[in-house]
Amino acid sequence: MSTQGRVALITGSGRGIGEVVAKKFAENGSKVVIIDVNPESIDRVVKEIRANGGEALGIDADITQKAQVEDMFKKTVDHFGRIDILVNNAGIAKDKSILKLTEEDWDSVINVNLKGTFLCCQSAVAYMREQKYGRIVNISSRAWLGWPGQANYSASKGGVVSLTRTLALELAKHRITVNCIAPGIIQTPLFDSLPENAKESLLKVQPTGTIGDPADIAYGVLFFASEDSGYVTGQVIFICGGKSIYSSLSV
Repeated sequence: MSTQGRVALITGSGRGIGEVVAKKFAENGSKVVIIDVNPESIDRVVKEIRANGGEALGIDADITQKAQVEDMFKKTVDHFGRIDILVNNAGIAKDKSILKLTEEDWDSVINVNLKGTFLCCQSAVAYMREQKYGRIVNISSRAWLGWPGQANYSASKGGVVSLTRTLALELAKHRITVNCIAPGIIQTPLFDSLPENAKESLLKVQPTGTIGDPADIAYGVLFFASEDSGYVTGQVIFICGGKSIYSSLSV
């Protein structure tokens, strides 16, 4: 799964899944761009990658703001000369039942998870189309299939799947592939922050009885981003320990 020498930009890569994805790209010989809204996290990840012999650039940007998104891609191309791989990983969740869900809860989740993905794809494609090469990997969620208390999150992630499929058709003639990863429960700071009873409930409906590791997602991303996957586009891979085919709602 070669990404040697390719330039990969990963949103939300200051921690969690995005951080691990960025480090795996660096280990695989890619030049990586760390995008996050937390400057301290960006600096830490960039320093760790460079300390291990990798090439990294850090940019503080809010992906819901078009001007900031356009600027981060310009900085990437100015620094590395090109952009080959985009991983849309940044996302937030504000889970509530429908009658408790506020308009702000809805808008903020849709803006980051769906609008942000759209803006990043749009800016990346402007460069990738000229190169006649590109790999876009969007991070959705098993939740796009639906889950109680996640109307906003599920809708946003379902939109990511639909966006992926549409862009795959639009961009295939330009040798740009667009694919999607749908993770299940993964060991991240977000999961760690949940109350113990919430963690127990999630594990009860997990077929494997275990949670995934961020590296599980990173390997899936590397496949879609590699030189070897040029004939794969518009696809969704569930990395969820079987949760996508398990329908129990006894939580």
